[in-house]
Amino acid sequence: MAEKKTEKNQKQAVIRTGGKQYLVCEDDILDIELIDAEKSKELVFDDVLLIKDNDKVEIGEPTVKGAKVKASFVEEVKGEKQIIFKYKAKKNYRVKTGHRQKYNRIKIGKIEV
Repeated sequence: MAEKKTEKNQKQAVIRTGGKQYLVCEDDILDIELIDAEKSKELVFDDVLLIKDNDKVEIGEPTVKGAKVKASFVEEVKGEKQIIFKYKAKKNYRVKTGHRQKYNRIKIGKIEV
């Protein structure tokens, strides 16, 4: 789903988008909930909860003031198919449907404090 390149001395951040929190590093490729984004546009996430740079950790209350994570939109992808099967015993009732969630694939650019 996402590529993780965690190195020991790399800057990391925890961002919140789509009701979820993600631990990101620079140059990570990440699948997030669908948001309005156009291809080759830059996205800026202001909702940064934590920043870690080497041994220095800065925790927000609730967010880190002035911190931004810049990312670029790569593509829109679909997740794995989820099967929904409804069944009632002794009533000959069976319904099978499926669902594929859409995601935005982004590439994390720069983490700024």
